[in-house]
Amino acid sequence: MVDKKARRKKFIRILLMVSALFLGVVGYAIYWAFFDMNRLPKGEYLTEAISPDGTYTVKSYVNSPSLSADAVRGEIIFNKKNGKTKNIYWNYRESRATIEWLDHQTVVINGHKLQVPNEKFDWRRE
Repeated sequence: MVDKKARRKKFIRILLMVSALFLGVVGYAIYWAFFDMNRLPKGEYLTEAISPDGTYTVKSYVNSPSLSADAVRGEIIFNKKNGKTKNIYWNYRESRATIEWLDHQTVVINGHKLQVPNEKFDWRRE
């Protein structure tokens, strides 16, 4: 009887670990498919602005899909790191972009203030 209890506990532990692994994979797949800013469409170039000290450039693009509203994507370019890029802005129902640098690390894109390079604005997470 003790052997049955031990096997049952082992089975439950394995079942819980497999379930947790499955939920983790499904959760990551949903994030990757719907929320990963690295998978945003390129879009058509709108405008750009260079930071006052020349460290960063923010470029904006508009994406005009055929079945939904326009969206603006903003990417930061690390000028001193061989042009490495990172998406920092994604907003739905916009077709224009206004970029203004307040200081060396603060940029305002269409009224959304971001501390670069770490902050991002994504309308899907608001």
